[in-house]
Parts: sequence; structure tokens; C-alpha cells
Amino acid sequence: MNSGDTAWILISSALVLLMTPGLAFFYGGMVRRKNVLSVLMQCFIIMCVLSLQWVLIGYSLSFAPSKGFWGGLQWMGLNGVGLEPYADYAGTIPHQAFMIFQGMFAIITPALIIGAFAERMKFSAFLIFTLLWATFVYDPLCNWIWGMGGWLRNLGALDFAGGTVVHINAGIAALVTAIVLGRRNNLEKNVLTPHNMPFVVLGTALLWFGWFGFNAGSALAANGLAVNAFVVTNTAAAAAGLSWALIEWMRNGKPTIFGVCSGAVAGLVAITPAAGFVGVIPAIIIGLLVSVFCFIAVTVIKPLFGYDDSLDAFGVHCVGGIWGALATGLFASKLVNSAGNNGLFFGNPKQFLIQLVAILVTVIYTGVVTFIIYKLVDRFVGMRVDEKTEAMGLDLTQHHERAYTVLE
Repeated sequence: MNSGDTAWILISSALVLLMTPGLAFFYGGMVRRKNVLSVLMQCFIIMCVLSLQWVLIGYSLSFAPSKGFWGGLQWMGLNGVGLEPYADYAGTIPHQAFMIFQGMFAIITPALIIGAFAERMKFSAFLIFTLLWATFVYDPLCNWIWGMGGWLRNLGALDFAGGTVVHINAGIAALVTAIVLGRRNNLEKNVLTPHNMPFVVLGTALLWFGWFGFNAGSALAANGLAVNAFVVTNTAAAAAGLSWALIEWMRNGKPTIFGVCSGAVAGLVAITPAAGFVGVIPAIIIGLLVSVFCFIAVTVIKPLFGYDDSLDAFGVHCVGGIWGALATGLFASKLVNSAGNNGLFFGNPKQFLIQLVAILVTVIYTGVVTFIIYKLVDRFVGMRVDEKTEAMGLDLTQHHERAYTVLE
């Protein structure tokens, strides 16, 4: 056991946990003021519910050794998950340190989906949907890509910190949910702008800060690979934030802070699967191009098809995650990580095809199972609030609270 590695993973776990409150501010600032507390509540209750789900069954289903659909059940309730290192995952840190680090990923992934159905889902339905989705979508996909014996891992799919497991997964679920839930009422009559831009900026800052734990922590040691992941994470985010600002400047005549924040998050998403496999120059390319793809997704594709992905969870996380996974297949180099594989540009076109298979499997599996879960919950509980409740706002109707009190 290495005390330095253990300290870094514990710090990284705290950084990743901080990303969920950061996401709460990021999303909360974008909705109308009558719904900001509902978004904050959804993010914070996920931290409670998923923390319990993870230690009771989620970790076992995701990482216990198995050749089946899930991991085994032998680690339920953390049975056998002790303080000694577990060599198959991280041989220099306590098994529970690896478990809690991965648990923070399990928390933020369903939280990302909130951006698709903000302002119109029942809180009770949200709780049931989230718990089922984490168990039947996140856990098996996590096992396939990261778990010992996972078939996509054995195929050679590369996902250093969650481009596929987290971002494509949540992004496809967001798109399905947004489509079947339907558009917000009177959307055409309202110009919906972020009600609190400082919240959006604060959320972006917390996400960027926490993302160093997300990506650099995935090295599972305080070593050179963690340093590389740290450097390329910051580089890609910076390139993407600048790229989005330049796109707005050329298209609309003025850059916006909202655009810079959107671009930075897109860059963080895209570099996530590649952070432990690529160097600085590929990171810049990944960051510059992801803003182009995501900008097209949110300003062209979404209006064209008319779905109401409220806060662009699909347009940023899924589109950015797909580009990041494909870019990993292009730019991965064994010079950066000898445990990985070379990508297309380093003489291994097979890796690009493997990345494409992993993307397609995620899109199809997550899309189908998310739809089934949605329909089941809708059948028994009802997913959407009624028109009057939506008009009043979810803060008052679902939680009996106001975010802002104006004194006369």
C-alpha cells in the first residue's frame, strides 16, 4: 500500500463529489427562477440515494468479478471490500478507496440527465427513475467497460475516466427522456435565458476544478500518468472554451460568458476518455473541435428536430463524449500510457473501430433500457407534472420553497 497514492485518490474522490453540487449550480443558473431549487434538490438527493445504492449493491454489480451481464453479488453491502489493496483494480490503495472513488462517478452520471427534463418532472418519479436507471443502465455498462471480465474491456475499448460510461451514457438517456417526456409548455412563447449567470459561472468553475480529480484521479496513483491527465484536461478545456467564444464572435458578433462556460464543459467532456492516452497537442485538437460539434448540436440539430433538451445534456455530454471516444481511437499513444493501445494515427486502425463499437453498444443499450424504465415509471407513478404545476414552478409545487424572497 502506498500512502501517497491513497491520499491522492481520497482527494480525487472529494473533488469528484464536489462536481455534483457544481453541476447543481451550473444547471440551476440556467433554469427559470421558479425552478432553481428543484434542480438543486435533484442533484443533492442523488448524492444521498446513489451513495447508499452504491455501497449496498451498485459497486458489486459494477466491479465484482463476473463474466455475465453484471458483476457478481459477492460484494453486496461491501462484503469482502476491505482496507487491503485489491490488485485487479488498484494494487497500491485500499480496496475501499477505489470503491468510494468509483462511487462518485456513479453519483454524477444520473445527475447529468437532469439537464434534459428540468422544469417538468415529478420529484417522486425522478427518484424512482434515477434508482432504476443507475441499477439497470449505469451498473452493467460500467461493468462491461471497466469491470474485470467486462466484455467491452476485453475487446480493448479505451475509456480512461468515463467518456463512454458517464457522458455518452447519460447523454443518450437525456435525449430519450427529453423526447418521451415532451416539450415544456408554451416554449414557443417564452424566450428562455439563464436566470442567474453567476450561478452558471460558479458551477462551471466547480466542475473544472473537480474534473482534475475525475480525470487525473483515474490514474489511481500519484504518478506521471496522473500528471499527464491533469495537464491535458486543463488544456482541452481551455481550447474548447476559447473555441466556443470565437464561434459566437464570428456568428453573432459578440462572445458570451455562457458560451465560454459551455465550451469549457464540452472540452472537459471530450478529453475525459482520452486523458490517460493522449498528449498535449491532441488535447488541443480535441478541445478546439468539440466546441464546433457541440455548437452545431445545440444551435442547429436541436431546433431542427424540435426536442426539448432543456439544458443541452445531450448536445454537450453525448456529442462531446462521442467525439472524445472517437478521438481516443485516433490519438491514443502507448508512449503516453504503455498499458493502453495505439490509435489510428499511430498505426492501429483497429482501435478506432473498437471505440466505434463501444459507442454503438452504449447508444443502443442505454437508449432502449432508458425508454423501458421511463415507460414503467410513467405507467405506475406518472412522470410529468400537470400544466398548472409546471406554470407555477417546481420549487413551490414539489418542495414548498422559494429560492428568492423579495422584501417590499
